[in-house]
Amino acid sequence: MRFYQASSFLFPGSYRLRIFTICFVATHLPLLSLIGWELWNGQADWTSTIVVLLATLAGTGFALAAIHALLVPLHIASDALGQLESGGTVERLPTGGRDVIGRLLASVNRAAQATDQLVRSLDDRANTDPLTGLRNRRGFLQAVAQRRLDKGAAVALIDLDHFKRVNDAMGHGEGDRVLIAFAAALEAGLRRHDLCGRWGGEEFVVLFADVDVAEAMLILDRLTFQMECNPIGLLDGAPITFSAGVANFDDPALEDAIQRADRALYAAKSQGRNCVRSDRV
Repeated sequence: MRFYQASSFLFPGSYRLRIFTICFVATHLPLLSLIGWELWNGQADWTSTIVVLLATLAGTGFALAAIHALLVPLHIASDALGQLESGGTVERLPTGGRDVIGRLLASVNRAAQATDQLVRSLDDRANTDPLTGLRNRRGFLQAVAQRRLDKGAAVALIDLDHFKRVNDAMGHGEGDRVLIAFAAALEAGLRRHDLCGRWGGEEFVVLFADVDVAEAMLILDRLTFQMECNPIGLLDGAPITFSAGVANFDDPALEDAIQRADRALYAAKSQGRNCVRSDRV
């Protein structure tokens, strides 16, 4: 490290030229010494000297090309580390041998893999509700933004009925179990290409792809029936139920559809709960 720092005055912006300069001086010292000795003794053989000089220059050109090629892995590793530092992803680098360059490339590959796994893990945590395993609000909005909906869609807000009483009467542990059970029932009752998430508290959200409001309401009505036949829990001896509001989603702005679904949910709550209403009613 000391020699690296001490030689930094030689081409500080080019490590390749610094190595070349050191090699050039080192390989030409014998030639310069020979020429100086011959001149001192008056025995210069200019033909031999010129031949050796030309051969040395040819070797110098080869050395420069070889140094450039040998330093390519260093540039690749440096660029990859720069990508990682800026938050980008890095394709797997070519593997090297057992020398220092090979070990460097292997280390960069391990760092890139570890960074990618960490980023994926943090992204999953940021977008997933830790209790139910569904998308949280952020994850749901992100997933909707990435969807291409060619045939329209519907959005539903779902709220578990009397959930506060579940927590008050049976404790928060039972409340958590009910939320987990409902999340599982909701996922099982939806189609594979629908999106669902936990909107907050005991409220859930669903994006029904390629359907109208009436079809989305039928899907939720089936889930209502299933929860009555196979309750996720009982409250005062009766199955725990849910209310839902559904709105069409045919506009790039999801916020308006959510607001309309929320108004429909409020109507369902006002009309006795355990029912599904749309913003058109």
